[in-house]
Amino acid sequence: MTTPVVAPAVPSNPIGDLSGKTAVITGGSKGIGAATVARFVDGGARVVTSGRSQPDSLPPGVEYVVADVATPDGVDQLARRVREILGDVDIIVNNAGASTPHLGGVLAIDDAEWVSDLGINFLAAVRLNAALLPAMYTRGRGSIVNVSSAVTLSPPAPMLHYASAKAALATYTTGLAAEAGPRGVRVNTVTPGNVVSPGADAVRRAIIDAVGADTAEAGGIPIPLGRMGEASDIAEAIAFLASDRAAWITASNLVVDGGQVQTR
Repeated sequence: MTTPVVAPAVPSNPIGDLSGKTAVITGGSKGIGAATVARFVDGGARVVTSGRSQPDSLPPGVEYVVADVATPDGVDQLARRVREILGDVDIIVNNAGASTPHLGGVLAIDDAEWVSDLGINFLAAVRLNAALLPAMYTRGRGSIVNVSSAVTLSPPAPMLHYASAKAALATYTTGLAAEAGPRGVRVNTVTPGNVVSPGADAVRRAIIDAVGADTAEAGGIPIPLGRMGEASDIAEAIAFLASDRAAWITASNLVVDGGQVQTR
């Protein structure tokens, strides 16, 4: 019998791949966003991040803007502060996202929640990119990473509003990359699988409790690499695509899920 091998953790040593870069990362107070902020700082970037409330702590040198990017006013506020703090922006990471599962199925998701999920999971990225892209086009360089979700690849009914919004984000990424590439700006998607984070943990627990499951792996489907994802796994993928190491990569969707999607 073959003994299962568990994937090792991502190394924590900074490699300076983002040295001299300026970056804005939305939703940076916890989970994937917080890990991405820390990874960018370790890589040498100057970072502005945002969230709806002030976090308890941040890595040294990181500037934080309290802003609700689900609203046009919140995005305008963030974009204005980013220009004041950083001047030119080299990298945009659209990570902010949120949703509430509806265990009663698709018809239990009311109109307001469809609109709300589109606001935070899709339009926040569209609006922030629209605010900061013109300057990137003028300089002829830049990198955007939009964070989607593996629920788009096999959408469960209780999360269909979230999956639809994140699928729209991935499609938008592909179209934007076609326009932005000739102007020197790369645009890519990172699609995380089952990751240990406060938001994802709460959603999984609600679904598990409702169906009586006894595993944190969605639908009981095993993860070939033997463990749940950590926020640092996703942060590493985002940092790679944002950096000049990925200079010839655009319009790509990097699925980071330990191989789980491929086993469905």
